[in-house]
Amino acid sequence: MKPWALVLALALAAVAVWRFAGRSESANGAFLGYVEGETLYIGPNESERLASLAVTTGAEVQKGAPLFAMSTTLLGRERDEAAARIGQMEAQVENLRAAMNRPQQIAVLEAGQERAEAALRLSLADYDRQQKLYADGHVAKAALDRAAMARDRDQANLKEARRQVEAARMASRSHEIEAAAENVRQARAQLEALDIRIKRQNVVAPADGVVQDIYFRPGEMVNAGQPVLALLPPENRKVRFYVSEPKLANVALGERMRVSCDGCAGDLFGRVSYIASQQEYTPPVIFSDTERAKLVFKAEARLEGAARALPIGMPVAVTPAPEALGAAR
Repeated sequence: MKPWALVLALALAAVAVWRFAGRSESANGAFLGYVEGETLYIGPNESERLASLAVTTGAEVQKGAPLFAMSTTLLGRERDEAAARIGQMEAQVENLRAAMNRPQQIAVLEAGQERAEAALRLSLADYDRQQKLYADGHVAKAALDRAAMARDRDQANLKEARRQVEAARMASRSHEIEAAAENVRQARAQLEALDIRIKRQNVVAPADGVVQDIYFRPGEMVNAGQPVLALLPPENRKVRFYVSEPKLANVALGERMRVSCDGCAGDLFGRVSYIASQQEYTPPVIFSDTERAKLVFKAEARLEGAARALPIGMPVAVTPAPEALGAAR
């Protein structure tokens, strides 16, 4: 074969492959596509070390089933510290309430005040006596000074005893108790927040689904929000297919479509949930009647029933369901 003939043959073969690859419909008019899935990537709320895995790749899990657990060593220590702090605060509140509400303590302080009053009366009488004796020259000046010092001491003791009784009866003590009780409430709220954080470290499935992949193993460090595994709920499976421009008007949102594939059952269906507003491919030529067929629009159909078991990436053909065809006629 001559070189120019070989080049021509290769060029024609390349054009044929390009045209075949660009087709969006099969020979029987079905729309070609493949199965996709909107995967849920599930990770921890806080950075920690992965403690355990409860699932394996390919496992089917129910909503609420355990998936994995993160280490809670540091959070557990914080919780113990918070619980001990609450106990200390509660004891302080009880002491304040006991000091305010216990009449025996006030009675003891009042008895001390009475003793101080009696001592002051005695020291005043002794001072008056020593003053008269000093005036008559019967005692030395030192005796009068000791009596004066005793009087002043007893006056100070009585003043202190009265203030202690007044402090015990002050209404401001109730404000101290309320402030201490508020500190206890705040500490309990912090403890509840820690309990929630610890509970969230045990991650459960947010929906029914199949574990598609696992990215970390126990002992590895995982950052907050970084996915540990991928979960695919059945309702998140869909078919992505392409509709040529001339047939775009025959596909509507909400329309039921039949899904078929090699070796699959014949009763697989989906419902159109998305149609692109722009074409996926535009050839660099003027649009004639034949060239418009090369314009394809991406569409998606949510799988229903048994069709949700189709594997991701499976090539499929999509056609309007019989009831949809009947309605079109």
